[in-house]
Amino acid sequence: MTNKFVLENKVSSIKRYLQILEKYKKLTKEEIVNDVNTKGAVERYLYLVTQSTIDLAEAVISYKGYRKPTTFSESFTVLSENELISHDLESRLIKMSGFRNILAHGYEKINYETLFEALKNSLKDIEEFISIIEEIN
Repeated sequence: MTNKFVLENKVSSIKRYLQILEKYKKLTKEEIVNDVNTKGAVERYLYLVTQSTIDLAEAVISYKGYRKPTTFSESFTVLSENELISHDLESRLIKMSGFRNILAHGYEKINYETLFEALKNSLKDIEEFISIIEEIN
């Protein structure tokens, strides 16, 4: 069973990745895509922050004793079923877990418009999620 220390460590990792990504948010899409090192860093840190968010969801499920999800995205459904997060946030985090799969497995060539959109606009969903988790912790 997960304890509060595990949850705190996962939140800390997510905050660290968000802080790193913050400096890349100032760049244009062209600056990211045209620099191989910057592009690789953004891809990697987006992967790490999304995977860590999924890991946090799974840890919360274990901590609370909720039913075990069968997929990454179902973790957010379980949290929504138990009224820990809203259905709206659940939907946004499910989309994020799909984006994680593209980054991890290269199911398709990475769409840098989607990557740029995630960097500029989707990190706030993760911030909202960790603020909810910090309240229960």
